[in-house]
Amino acid sequence: MHIEVAGKALDVAEGATVAQALALALSGKQVKSAVCARCGDALVDLSCPLPADCPTLEPIFAESPEGLTLTRHSAAHIMAEAVKRLFPEAKVTIGPAIDSGFYYDFEYSRPFTPEDLVAIETEMTRIVGKNEDFTRSELTLDEARTVFGHMGETYKIELIDDIAERTGAKTVSIYKNGGFVDLCRGPHLPRTGMLKAFKLMSVAGAYWRGDERNPMLQRIYGTAFASPKDLAKYLTYLEEAKKRDHRKLGTQLDLFSFHEDVGGGMALWHPKGALVRTIIEDFERKEHLKRGYDIVVGPQILKKELWERSGHYENYRENMYFTEIDEVEYGIKPMNCLAHMLIFKSKTRSYRDLPHRYFELGVVHRHEKSGVLHGLLRVRQFTQDDAHILCRPDQLRDEIVGVVNFVRDVMGVFGFDFTAEISTRPDKSIGSDEDWDRATDALKNALDSIGLAYEINEGDGAFYGPKIDIKIKDALERSWQCATIQCDFTLPERFDLAYVGQDGNRHRPVMLHRVILGSVERFIGVLIEHCAGALPLWLAPVQARIVTVTDAQNEYAEKVLQFLTKKGIRAEADTRNEKLGYKIREAQMEKIPFMLVTGDKEVAAETVNVRSRLGDDPGEMSPEALANLIVAACEEPFKRGGMSYNFSTFRTS
Repeated sequence: MHIEVAGKALDVAEGATVAQALALALSGKQVKSAVCARCGDALVDLSCPLPADCPTLEPIFAESPEGLTLTRHSAAHIMAEAVKRLFPEAKVTIGPAIDSGFYYDFEYSRPFTPEDLVAIETEMTRIVGKNEDFTRSELTLDEARTVFGHMGETYKIELIDDIAERTGAKTVSIYKNGGFVDLCRGPHLPRTGMLKAFKLMSVAGAYWRGDERNPMLQRIYGTAFASPKDLAKYLTYLEEAKKRDHRKLGTQLDLFSFHEDVGGGMALWHPKGALVRTIIEDFERKEHLKRGYDIVVGPQILKKELWERSGHYENYRENMYFTEIDEVEYGIKPMNCLAHMLIFKSKTRSYRDLPHRYFELGVVHRHEKSGVLHGLLRVRQFTQDDAHILCRPDQLRDEIVGVVNFVRDVMGVFGFDFTAEISTRPDKSIGSDEDWDRATDALKNALDSIGLAYEINEGDGAFYGPKIDIKIKDALERSWQCATIQCDFTLPERFDLAYVGQDGNRHRPVMLHRVILGSVERFIGVLIEHCAGALPLWLAPVQARIVTVTDAQNEYAEKVLQFLTKKGIRAEADTRNEKLGYKIREAQMEKIPFMLVTGDKEVAAETVNVRSRLGDDPGEMSPEALANLIVAACEEPFKRGGMSYNFSTFRTS
């Protein structure tokens, strides 16, 4: 048969395997390092016969994204084989590859322990050392039921029945490695010995098929890489991420806490944490006012009928909380758009008045399952820096560009780079195809006009409109979605919003839903991890701490404190009767930007000895010079976006 193999036109004998076909175009070393191949659009095992309808054949290597996914999936099978060898009574369910590695869910009579994980990993090493083949077979549904029925694997039989009902398939594929048989679509590594680097990470509970009405299983997580070097790099990354965990740092820095007595997903902000978010919120208010936004405030609850009209009740109800007052049902707002539309509708609007930009730091509530709550990054109550822009269609592009530029300026202050993607219409949505096309084109045209590259994220838009998602990268190269811009022709229609046009007739405005930081809580969590708790100087709740050597300097320390406070510096004095080294170490642990050591020498000279958390100690200087240094350093990140720093009203004492 004639086929293109790795870019070369070749004649391949009938009945040849995929591996044999690759061997005609690749070196022996390349063939040995291939883990599977792409036949047209499908991935196939190297051991399978070359399909007759295969137009092109390309090798897939372990270090490629597809190869890494396949390696991790095979690692999950090897782990399941190890578990069955050590714990024969365990029942297997599913074991996919995921972004960070792989997992497999098991039903077992007792919890797996850390010692069990060590034993399972050791057994996996033995299986890898045996270099067992992964072999694929096709079985009829009844044959497959018989195979797994003999093994007592009831979950596999349920999966077979589901495949038959959902797809109408008459056969299923199974894979065997050693004595382990699993129901799987494949493909897999040719041999277990090709798994070069893996590690088991943790155990967690997981409901069968994610349904809390089903049995609770045990999920063993692991990770795998193409090489030991890549695995070591990943484990080092995990250690660094652990050090930067905002939950740990939030406690260490006394910023916030969570309490079971309060309920999951609702943070308590301590004085220093509340000060940090107050500074951020004040910064945002000022910047919105400078950019022509009006500050508004909407109620926390609105009648159910409004949520029905907007489509939230039908499309978003599972994420909302409801309450009843005087036998009338209300929805606790998960977003702020309804109140903003009603403000717009409160009087007649002219085309000359548009656009209207309504900004609200609105507290919202969304129901998140307890299993996904994660510090500040996933909460049930949070504050959005939310705005809704109502404009004429001819103003739409400029308004979108204005928001993107706003995002660029703000992220520049915090030191974040970002990328963009456009999320298109999801399956569950409202509105006409025409409106969705118009909205999607508007977003694309705006980004094209300023030369900002973007990717398309199919089917991930809001239920009422497509959106631009802005993703920032932190110090560990992790992506976080923060800003979003949603283009909406549908809700203005549902709420009958209108303005009087130049022709004297009623016209429908377009609405942009947008946030800059997104959730204030989530952004602060990301920022804490990005800077490992060492918040930017302008945002640090305590910018300078005066540290006395003995009680003899206490009076002078108080004088310096009063001076710095009057200059707008957030400062405090540590005059405790403790050793100097202890005070300095404590200040370092609290990530204080500047420590001002004050001894007899400094009192006599009316100076302070300045130590920086960065290690570039300025040395001895006057309080006046120090105040000027701090203010100048605070102003620097704002200058990049043409903004100004003025937060002297937020002081500590």
